[in-house]
Amino acid sequence: MNLSVAEENYIKSIYKLEEGQESVTTTGLAYELDTKPASVTDMAKKLRDKKLIDYEKYQGISLTADGKKAALHIIRRHRLWECFLVDKLSFSWEEVHEIAEELEHIRSEKLINRLSDFLGNPTIDPHGDPIPDAQGRLGKQRTQISLDQARTKRLEVTAVSDKSNALLEFLTAKGIRLGTHLEVIERYEFDNSIEIKIRNQPAFTISEQVSKNIMVRPV
Repeated sequence: MNLSVAEENYIKSIYKLEEGQESVTTTGLAYELDTKPASVTDMAKKLRDKKLIDYEKYQGISLTADGKKAALHIIRRHRLWECFLVDKLSFSWEEVHEIAEELEHIRSEKLINRLSDFLGNPTIDPHGDPIPDAQGRLGKQRTQISLDQARTKRLEVTAVSDKSNALLEFLTAKGIRLGTHLEVIERYEFDNSIEIKIRNQPAFTISEQVSKNIMVRPV
């Protein structure tokens, strides 16, 4: 099915919002896409006619099976392009999202499959998010937890849940990236900040807000 860039952006945003809640509202989707609720309503009707979403006024929006499959193919393209930009063109992880937002709309399945083969068929993107396979299926999710909730001291960074440039630039400046091993030195009850140490670097403290967005697993 041929979809416009706008339709693909709507489908991907609905998928993203559905990960955190059962039903998506037109107001919530309008906020996510920085548009007017009336525009969302018009697009929802179009996507419903294409059988990509279930939508009734005042009852929210949800992806159909076909809609979810379409969303996962868009996400696959996006995350593979992010891998290409980081691994082959040496972009930093805070630079690639906006570029991949444009590249994800190149719909050639042959190109994307060759891109995946060229990259060694990666299963996670530079931010630690899983990459759907060519059939739009997600593999088994890794066991991970946010740093603020982890109770073991020696940990490995597996993902970041906030992809904002501000956070990614901060983590880069601190030497934190996927695969980084860190040790929790102290947790401060006053503000829930955490003191951590990485290799031979001096220990430093990160805020609760930062620690909530760093996903880790024990090592």
